[in-house]
Amino acid sequence: MTFEEYVGSRGPALVRLARLLTGDEHRAEDLTQEVLSRAYVHWRKISWADRPDVYVRRMLVNANNSWWRRRSNRELSIDTFVDRPHRGDLGGEAADRDEMWRLILGLPDRQRAVLVLRYYEDLDDATIAQILDCSPVTVRTHAMRALANLRERCGAPAANGSRP
Repeated sequence: MTFEEYVGSRGPALVRLARLLTGDEHRAEDLTQEVLSRAYVHWRKISWADRPDVYVRRMLVNANNSWWRRRSNRELSIDTFVDRPHRGDLGGEAADRDEMWRLILGLPDRQRAVLVLRYYEDLDDATIAQILDCSPVTVRTHAMRALANLRERCGAPAANGSRP
């Protein structure tokens, strides 16, 4: 597969993944462009790899993490919401989704990446482990901690692993 064919078929999905990782549409486009420009230089090597999509996704996740490490890229987010719409109206449902994404964006980078790759990209633990360069057990641990963190911040009851 040529680089142009790859970008034509996978480009929009990479932008969506970057958007979920960054939480910002414009930053996602910049991040994807940056990663694809680096991938273009090494495309021959990447395309010979067993799964080039895993390699490019790993580049995207790593580039996002590197961007956040730079001091000049820190943003302050606000935890409070002024108006809370009532349930039943479309605006309320959109506000709930927006609130959940704000909570997800507040997770540590690895936990957020695991949730996005698992639930949005619908990848299995082994593939996520390849992308994040860790073990499948580490992927499951990050997912468990991220979900526990979200449950706690939402006020939902904790999942109980014990049996009666």
